[in-house]
Amino acid sequence: MLQATAKFSIGQVVRHRKHPFRGVIFDIDATFSNTDEWWESIPEDHRPAKEQPFYHLLAENDSSYYVAYVSEQNLLVDGTGEPVEHPEVTAMFGELSDGKYSVAAQMN
Repeated sequence: MLQATAKFSIGQVVRHRKHPFRGVIFDIDATFSNTDEWWESIPEDHRPAKEQPFYHLLAENDSSYYVAYVSEQNLLVDGTGEPVEHPEVTAMFGELSDGKYSVAAQMN
């Protein structure tokens, strides 16, 4: 049986390796757990391996806020120290310290 270990953690601020967005992790899947339609919408030469952790992010770019689903291979630690401005961050998390938000409430 394959066992994946997550490199990043809930509350950590990360950025995408290729695309200009960043966000805070609010959930982690040990392996790919999205729809086939989502998977097939990624150009084949850019599809990440399914057998790795995938992260749910409260994401932001220069023009919008949204939820992103990103493979571990496409994430990097965000070293800016800046808060994530996504409007749902304050409902899920406490203070930001050293690139990581404290968890404000019990999460499922």
